[in-house]
Amino acid sequence: MDFDIEDFLRKAVAIGASDVHLAVGEHPTVRKDGRILKINMPVLNDDDLDRAYDALLPRVARDNMDSVYDLDFAYEIPGVSRFRVNLSRQLGKSKLVIRLIPYYVPKINELNLPSSIEQFAKLNHGLVLVTGPTGAGKSTTMASLIDYINTNYAKHIITIEDPIEFIFNNKKCIISQRQILLDTASFPDGVRYALRQDPDVIFIGEIRDRETITAALKAAETGHLVFATIHTNDAVQTVNRIINMYDPSDRDMVRNQLAALMRGTVSQKLIPLKENGGRRPACEVLVVTPTVREFILKDELDGIYDLVKKGAFNSMITMNMSLYNLFINGLITEDVAMEFSDDKTELSQMIKGVYSGSQGSMDDDF
Repeated sequence: MDFDIEDFLRKAVAIGASDVHLAVGEHPTVRKDGRILKINMPVLNDDDLDRAYDALLPRVARDNMDSVYDLDFAYEIPGVSRFRVNLSRQLGKSKLVIRLIPYYVPKINELNLPSSIEQFAKLNHGLVLVTGPTGAGKSTTMASLIDYINTNYAKHIITIEDPIEFIFNNKKCIISQRQILLDTASFPDGVRYALRQDPDVIFIGEIRDRETITAALKAAETGHLVFATIHTNDAVQTVNRIINMYDPSDRDMVRNQLAALMRGTVSQKLIPLKENGGRRPACEVLVVTPTVREFILKDELDGIYDLVKKGAFNSMITMNMSLYNLFINGLITEDVAMEFSDDKTELSQMIKGVYSGSQGSMDDDF
């Protein structure tokens, strides 16, 4: 039988897959609970992918397939789900990777995120970054924060995405959603023009370059609350990556801006549970206190991690603390906790009871 892309996507939604991979010469593949699963269906051929392109691609891309090498766009099956689609090429053949995006925006507690991240949604200005590797749930966390603001405050929120993922309905807020190359030319342009559109909150789908972070800092500097995602593993890497986007002669200036404007980071990973499948986020939450600000200004970033590790004030938590909490509550195995830790020696000591911190203070946040 011919491969029917919409039927396949419907089934992927039904089984709770997060991603779909389609390539010529390969079996259709999905990712579920973080694991790649090859589906027992015939290997895809050129005709199968051509039909998928005809069904999914925007007309402007469909008419210029020979000149399209990489493309991100959104697709929707009404009543089923939205999808973020990436088209790429490998060995001269096109490939599709499709992320499933549900209509429903989960609440912060439904995502099992630390309740302390709600403090970032209550701010009036500054920069908040949600970080983590690809597939770590950054977009969903960000959507839950936007929904929290939408539910509790009367503000104007502007989102700038490539492509738009979650669709929001206005509650107390007005939400303007803008897509790159459809509603605005680029992330930097979108942020610059957003400043003329009476925003209270600006969400930047991804910080990819110096121009975008410059625009984000300018928006935060002029009294707006700016949220953005960036691909880093922890708070220290986030600060370093942003500063290193700039020429050495500009780095002190950027460091001063970050110290003044950054309000916090949420770094997360999705951890596979040991029973009944599914995944649970492990989070590092950093709140920029006056002491953290001093560490950034003095370029003593290692001190930030030590500060978070030593106390639970402002509900800050390290990634190892979060992994430890999942382990002692019987949700993940020791092997999985160690696999996802960036400091395995420290986590091993925590699990063995050598760690001298205050794990008991973590429980209220999870």
